[in-house]
Amino acid sequence: MTAFDFSARVERVEPSATLAISNAATELEADGIDVVNLSVGEPDFPTPENVVRAGKEAMDAGNTGYTSSNGIPELKGAIADKLRADGVAADADDVIVTPGAKQALYEVVQTLIDDGDEVVLLDPAWVSYEAMVKLAGGDLGRVDLAPHDFQLEPALDALGEAVSDDTELLVVNSPANPTGAVFSEAALEGVRDLAVEHDVAVISDEIYEQITYGVEPTSLASLDGMADRTITVNGFSKAYSMTGWRLGYFHATGDLVSQAGKLHSHSVSCATNFVQHAGVEALSNTETAVDQMVEAFRDRRDLVLDLLADHGVEPPEPDGAFYVMLPVDEDDAAWAESAIQDAHVATVPGSAFGAPGYARISYAASEERLREGVERLAEHGLF
Repeated sequence: MTAFDFSARVERVEPSATLAISNAATELEADGIDVVNLSVGEPDFPTPENVVRAGKEAMDAGNTGYTSSNGIPELKGAIADKLRADGVAADADDVIVTPGAKQALYEVVQTLIDDGDEVVLLDPAWVSYEAMVKLAGGDLGRVDLAPHDFQLEPALDALGEAVSDDTELLVVNSPANPTGAVFSEAALEGVRDLAVEHDVAVISDEIYEQITYGVEPTSLASLDGMADRTITVNGFSKAYSMTGWRLGYFHATGDLVSQAGKLHSHSVSCATNFVQHAGVEALSNTETAVDQMVEAFRDRRDLVLDLLADHGVEPPEPDGAFYVMLPVDEDDAAWAESAIQDAHVATVPGSAFGAPGYARISYAASEERLREGVERLAEHGLF
């Protein structure tokens, strides 16, 4: 067989740490071992029935072919309506519908970043941001939020030192994966001031914006001065439990949509037709289902924090998403390996997110499994 020569860009990145842990859990389960999987970023609720029904009806109606590349008008219009309700001056023509929010992020980074361009991340940061920047040839600047209980506002001075006229892009994720932190409006105003001062574009990844507990997230593009420099990314996987449907979008003003649209049309062509119709239904008629899911997540968060406190572990309380960052051993990768191999509990090492000394657990699992997972970790001396 001919040996392949791999591109430098693909050799810059490592496989997804979250998927690697999930694969390890799958292998153990295949051997008959009961694994409490607290590693996955996926709601354990079914997609709301009315959304499933809308997808089926769309298929029955023949909506199984290509759509216009940027998305069907009904969905782009519904997305623009949603953004306007969040205070963003949005137009349907400034939306691209993508197969998942991850594809939206990838297209934006590829469109904006050249070799050597600087991109600033807020650590801990979702694992794929770094990979996307490296694939585009960009250089990374990082701001550590761990000393501030993962909040951005007390780290604004550090962010000010990291962002300069040489910065091309800043990525903000609130509510955040992996920490569950929801950044205050004052923190985002600090981001705005730096972005305007240094003429920096900002990705606002808002995929968890509907999953919050007692706080209201601010959409960055709604702030004065940010409408023309913010790319708002969102999707349907988390709030509507539609991970496998693969549906997301981004909104931006100016020429970014037309430029990114070239990449979009030459790669994925369009998001799946009948899935887009289901997305219209999700945006229109799922408020009750979303509220019920969020309330269940709130109860699980409180349960996990109580269980951990019983063992003397007190991580920062998350105000959104469905993750908790546990302080663990300095060698967090070894800790996570012991957790899965010895306790048979799957977690994700914090170093994968730029947060060594921590491990992420997801409470998108039943209360029974959460209790079992924490108890196993305690029994094996991992607290």
